[in-house]
Amino acid sequence: MYDFIADLDEFFCEKYENYDKICTLDGYKMPTMQATKIDDFGREVGYTLPKTEMRLALQAKKTELLAQLKKGMVDKSFSFSFTPYKWTERISHLFTPHVFHKTFKQMLDANKLTKDEARSGLAVRREVWDGICGGKFAPTKNLLFSMAFALQLSMDEMKKLMWVTYEKFDFAEVKDVVVYYLLEQGIYTMDKVQAAFKEYKIENLFLE
Repeated sequence: MYDFIADLDEFFCEKYENYDKICTLDGYKMPTMQATKIDDFGREVGYTLPKTEMRLALQAKKTELLAQLKKGMVDKSFSFSFTPYKWTERISHLFTPHVFHKTFKQMLDANKLTKDEARSGLAVRREVWDGICGGKFAPTKNLLFSMAFALQLSMDEMKKLMWVTYEKFDFAEVKDVVVYYLLEQGIYTMDKVQAAFKEYKIENLFLE
């Protein structure tokens, strides 16, 4: 039987980039980051290997190190569902199509959904949701992640919404790595989503 948590663990070990945390794990073997090569003129020159050489995936005891890392995980991410736009931002949004509420409305129209139907499954007050859909508020990254699963957004749709809100996936953050994996694999079934969140101690989302 396919064990998606085990697959998620492999993905996490390959992609997680918080090397400050990784390097402090008990038993972590720091790789040699300095190397030499012969350049085009036959000279030996030194260079520094990329930080990706410090990935958990390259550690002989990656399973034990990941288990240790999981024990210390705490979700301290921003927990509000929205941030208000400044009045200058709201005026500038009148003249550009590349803003959240316009882009999101296009997605809803393409999927024949109303904004009220889109709110189903989200623990967001109606007045807040109306403000977000009306261009008064900007959704936080946590709300965008919640919308991804409530609305089963594709990776392309998610990246588009993140782009117009100046957000991006940050692989130094546990939540971002896990959410990226779930979306990339097309995993939207809530029992699996919640199992992944529980495994990696992910909280502060707005899913009912």
